[in-house]
Amino acid sequence: MTTASKLPDAFGDSAGANLADILERVLDKGIVIAGDIRINLLDIELLTIKLRLIVASVDKAKEMGIDWWEDDPALSSGARRRELAEENERLQRRITELESVARPSGDGRESA
Repeated sequence: MTTASKLPDAFGDSAGANLADILERVLDKGIVIAGDIRINLLDIELLTIKLRLIVASVDKAKEMGIDWWEDDPALSSGARRRELAEENERLQRRITELESVARPSGDGRESA
């Protein structure tokens, strides 16, 4: 005799909705997991590792003042453009400085 096995409600049709609700709540409110790892030898601290994990939506992170991805050239094309513009400006200033040193001193010939 065989009976149809039924999964508990936690794994049934409503599990997807429950997981979505939990995920939405976590992203909306945010969650922080923090921990420190310290390695000591004879009361001498050799290594300290501080771990911080924040799980939140982008909107919530910005609301908390966390927006490092906007200034990271590896993650933001706008940040990369700003970085390139700043580098270009520095190089142009350096070229101007070098040209002003190498310009003629008034006798019509360039100085070496």
